[in-house]
Amino acid sequence: MFAEKDIRFIAVNNGIDSASQVDSDFTPFLNIINEWYAKDTSKKIKAVFKAKGESGKHLTTIPPYGYMKDPDDKDRWIIDDEAAKVIKKIFGLCLEGFGPTQIAKQLQAERILTPLAHWKKTELISVSNEIEYPYNWAARTVGDILERREYIGDTVNFKTHKLSYKSKKKVENPKEDQMIFENTHEPIIDIDTFEKVQELRKNKRRPSRTGKTNMFSGIAYCADCGQKLYYCTSKYFESRQDHFVCSTSRKKGKDVCGTHFIRAVVLETGVLAHMRYVLSYVENYEYRFRQIMSERQKAETKKELAAKRRMITKSEKRINELDRLFKSIYEDKANGLLSESRFQKLADEYEREQDELKQSVRPLTEEISKQEEQSSNLERFISKVHKYFDLEELTPTILNDLVKRVYVHAPQKDENGKRTQDIDIHYDLVGLLPLS
Repeated sequence: MFAEKDIRFIAVNNGIDSASQVDSDFTPFLNIINEWYAKDTSKKIKAVFKAKGESGKHLTTIPPYGYMKDPDDKDRWIIDDEAAKVIKKIFGLCLEGFGPTQIAKQLQAERILTPLAHWKKTELISVSNEIEYPYNWAARTVGDILERREYIGDTVNFKTHKLSYKSKKKVENPKEDQMIFENTHEPIIDIDTFEKVQELRKNKRRPSRTGKTNMFSGIAYCADCGQKLYYCTSKYFESRQDHFVCSTSRKKGKDVCGTHFIRAVVLETGVLAHMRYVLSYVENYEYRFRQIMSERQKAETKKELAAKRRMITKSEKRINELDRLFKSIYEDKANGLLSESRFQKLADEYEREQDELKQSVRPLTEEISKQEEQSSNLERFISKVHKYFDLEELTPTILNDLVKRVYVHAPQKDENGKRTQDIDIHYDLVGLLPLS
């Protein structure tokens, strides 16, 4: 290439001169040696980081926005009070029903510094260039903040990896390959708020064309088909005309599932009355409520847990059996009793079955751990309820904090033509209430 372009390349330290044919002949070998050196160095650095990450220490050089390094201990994170207020504000706005784009616009309107601008101002990190738009929050930045477990006091290591030591591009690791160490530093957000926000993030709400939104979007579901209810509005509608209908009936017709029409104000009034009834019961009969819920949870989970444990035991037994079978066919192949093609076919079948069994065991294990946590969930629900004993008005924050889903049944008419409609409310952490 150099000869074709009439370029003479000289590397003084390596003694390379492209004008000399002898030097040029040695260059490929020098490149291979340099490649080996770079690969070996990368391997050693990865080993150091792996050991550090597995010990639970932070791998990031810069703490996430909201934290800073302790001046007395560089491995310890402490809360950056100014940024922590913004973090709490972002999570609070999300609970009120705002999405990342809407939150970013509000932060920008209130002229709140972006993380980079904040770091430059407080000199937490060195930023040499001037920041042209210090208040220009991006929706992606807000979304990343809402999903970071670090804000509940956990350390998450091995979030990303590189495909090659030559590549600078980072690839996200699957959740099962990440390592989470709980309660390693002071939290900014409590666990209930964080989990509720993650639930809301799964059911992303988009404003209608009119720009109007409703607190029940993403929460209201059809009791018959289990699909979401559509929020229907228009710029010409009064608030009493806004309503919800079953998404299945909209897409596939009323023959598949009925409309389940319900006006938004009626839904809000009904849910508020239901919540006030539940809150009043807990306030006046907390001991009885705790007793009834505990008995129900034990009755519901006893049989389920036993069945799931039996399935896990059976799957694990088969996994171990497949390991023995694989070893057996390998020995048969080595002794010439089994052909290569037959061995490969059996090995592929055993490996596929083993992978399927491992995949089925993982969710069962997670479900068992969740069900075993139900007693603590009940106490968490009761502690949340204590905040709302004087509930007068339903807000998105209160709704999202206490309610997971609202199931709307099809309307019924009695012999006098009076229209009635049932609503079931699935409360966060405890399920459907009341019990009867």
